Amino acid sequence: MILFDHQFKQALPIIDKIEEAGFEAYFVGGSVRDTLLNKPINDVDIATSAKPNEIKEIFPKTIDVGIEHGTVMVLWKDESYEITTFRTESTYQDFRRPDSVEFVRSLKEDLKRRDFTINALAMNRDGEIIDYFNGQKDLEEKLIKAVGIPEERFFEDALRMMRGVRFVSQLNFSMDSETEVAINKNHPLLEKIAVERIQVEFVKLLLGSGRKQGLELFIRTNLFYYCPGLKNSKKELEEFAKLDCVIENRIVAWTLLIHHLNKTRDDVDHFLRDWKCSKKEINQVKSALIALEHRLKEEFNHQILYKIGLQIALDVETVMECLGYPTNFKTVQTLYQELPIYSKNDMAIDGNDLQVVLNRKPGKWLGDLMTEIETTILSGELPNEKPIIVEWISTHYTKDA
Repeated sequence: MILFDHQFKQALPIIDKIEEAGFEAYFVGGSVRDTLLNKPINDVDIATSAKPNEIKEIFPKTIDVGIEHGTVMVLWKDESYEITTFRTESTYQDFRRPDSVEFVRSLKEDLKRRDFTINALAMNRDGEIIDYFNGQKDLEEKLIKAVGIPEERFFEDALRMMRGVRFVSQLNFSMDSETEVAINKNHPLLEKIAVERIQVEFVKLLLGSGRKQGLELFIRTNLFYYCPGLKNSKKELEEFAKLDCVIENRIVAWTLLIHHLNKTRDDVDHFLRDWKCSKKEINQVKSALIALEHRLKEEFNHQILYKIGLQIALDVETVMECLGYPTNFKTVQTLYQELPIYSKNDMAIDGNDLQVVLNRKPGKWLGDLMTEIETTILSGELPNEKPIIVEWISTHYTKDA
């Protein structure tokens, strides 16, 4: 019997109310798996024999978040819970979504349609595990194994192939041989899946503690062939897979990958846009790659730290560490703390001040002069104090400059 996490305890009244109404209800999926692995859980999912309209009759506050697939969100004491009716699914014409869903009253029928045995576990309100497909055994053996016939699971949703490889990395597990064979055979189905969905799994793969074996499996099963910009990069990916370090965040992950792929600066934007990364993330990775190029030649200085910011600088130090170069995180932090300003907004003078001091109308000169003052402050030649800056301007600035 399982000792309940506080999130399970909070959700118990939901289970109880459903059972009081004469239906079955269980905790299912990742939260049960992670509890058995003694890992923290993010949220709880509940599956029930009650149909969506019956759930809506039991609870006063609900939202139809995916009612056509049997999911209703229940709002309960400042929390929200997704309650999904037991269901079976028909054929999958697009390898992503079922053509139709049929609600059933059987927990076993519902769990049969799930991807991997370790995710096909249920737990009742007393903490007893319901395990029809030997998921607990596979957890003990650290094995990712498809429920039933692997090929059928991947035809239902081709993203499950990426999810399987991601779980290998995230949980530091191995993959069942029959499941791996099915992925290798059906990897072209990944082409049917939206890049946004693939990206979520790929990034989790890169951040996993078992990244090395996850990436090796990703390469071995040819899944990389249908991922943006990776089709012709098998050797580079194999070198990338050899890295033995912890990748802390998405920026470090993308920077390391792109470095190994030998992408030019011009290629980076296109590559990350193809992966459907956000504009903010693309700019962060581009900054990190420019900083890495500098860092591979020499130490960081005030100017580049000012330009890229502390977090990117620390990310680049992590990249350097992964690449096997000497690092000094403390020096980077100290140098950054020594900066006289952290942005143009910190300057003791602004454009309006310059127009008044020099009695000039705005123009290109204004931006040029602000940049010159900014650079001179950063170099330590000019204190960031308004009277001193004004005096410096009168000495160094000419209208023809």
